[in-house]
Amino acid sequence: MAQTGIGSAEQYNYEIIKKFAIMALVWGLLGMATGVYIAAELAWPALNFNIPEITFGRLRPVHTTLVIFGFGGSALFATSYYVVQRTCQTRLYSDWMAGFTFWGWQTAIVAGVISYVLGYTQSREYAEFEWPIDLIILVTWVLYFTVYIMTVRRRSQPHIYVANWFYIAFILVIALLHIFNNLAVPVSMFSLKSYSLFSGVQDAMTQWWYGHNAVGFFLTAAFLGMMYYFVPKQAGRPVYSYRLSIVHFWSLAFLYMWVGAHHLHWTALPDWTSTLAATFSIMLLLPSWGGMINGIMTLSGAWDKLRTDPIMLFLITSLSFYGMSTFEGPLMSLKSVNALSHYTDWTIGHVHSGALGWVAMVSFGSFYHMVPRLYDTRLYSTRLVYVHFWLATIGILLYITAMWVAGIFQGLMLRSFDDYGNLAYTFVETVVFLHSPYVVRALGGLFFVSGVAVMAYNMIMTIRKARVEAAELDAKLAAKMARI
Repeated sequence: MAQTGIGSAEQYNYEIIKKFAIMALVWGLLGMATGVYIAAELAWPALNFNIPEITFGRLRPVHTTLVIFGFGGSALFATSYYVVQRTCQTRLYSDWMAGFTFWGWQTAIVAGVISYVLGYTQSREYAEFEWPIDLIILVTWVLYFTVYIMTVRRRSQPHIYVANWFYIAFILVIALLHIFNNLAVPVSMFSLKSYSLFSGVQDAMTQWWYGHNAVGFFLTAAFLGMMYYFVPKQAGRPVYSYRLSIVHFWSLAFLYMWVGAHHLHWTALPDWTSTLAATFSIMLLLPSWGGMINGIMTLSGAWDKLRTDPIMLFLITSLSFYGMSTFEGPLMSLKSVNALSHYTDWTIGHVHSGALGWVAMVSFGSFYHMVPRLYDTRLYSTRLVYVHFWLATIGILLYITAMWVAGIFQGLMLRSFDDYGNLAYTFVETVVFLHSPYVVRALGGLFFVSGVAVMAYNMIMTIRKARVEAAELDAKLAAKMARI
């Protein structure tokens, strides 16, 4: 049965949202499957097969690009275009600009993946084949910013809903990060070779200013925009505290910019700089948990939905992982903890608890809410949503538990000394120890990507059902007109 109260295609531009949503699922499935394969390569190195194009070193950036920018980026384009139209009650400012952002973003993803497989990467001293891709992203992002801001300006509502604040901050900050992190000098006008504008410790500082703010704004602030719209909508409740959401926004916007240097403890970076970064990292705990509590408490008076609504399970579980990751991050920024965790797989576990538990889960929940409304139908199967939820949850728990065990023991072994002051373990012994956790990590990834495959099937069948319903409705209308 078609749902009512849904904006028509004439009122809103849903076509561009559909395209980004479909590509998010495509890139997510490919990127996560690649992640499972490279996890297997670490557990069983023979899977590299001595074929350069499929070795870990080349496929690892393919995995991160497809998952973060392909899946995550496309999900953000889709949900931000959906949210800004629904909350501002106006159509996107420009259909052709929005269309360009789709083709520009997908072109950059494909070109990046091809360049990585062929062995072209952006090393900081020297890069080849990268600066043209950077320019494509720049043009796409400028148009994205223009579409979003101009749509907000055309709103029919007097205030700007908080989700739009988070999306705007994400778009603006990522533009700054992309420009300054990729400042390079091409060798010549028609050469694909270029040299980075930075070097040495300044380059390291620039990289982690980019790296952690990409986490802070691409993978946190942007998905908080997603959370602040889809959690209240799915719960059928207003945001628990609108005032807290504004405090959450401005605290994150200010504090995140300062924390990147905590990745550079015990390096050539001045000690005061990394100490300042660690201080701001600890301060980040308060607004992060404030946002998590704000999202979870939105369910006040509607807790029964956790027993009956699998989409709500995705959204609330994602907030739980957001809270856990934003506690673990400040903890790992402390110099004493960082001395143990740095250069170990504990960091990998931390990243994936946020990436899989927070980013992916909130995206899945948002898509399950949004896609049926885009096609004016109902989900093909609620039972498959439950199947996806449990596959994803089991996969995440296996993954992060394996990496916690691997990382902590790895750090302890590398810091152990015998009675004579010599290292108690060789590096090779730590590698041998890592085999079992790596096998469990690959198994966890297999569970997670299986859940994504279930979701993709559910979405395909939902879209097919919508088209069948639309065709039947057209046939009924045609028959009725014929009788008249």
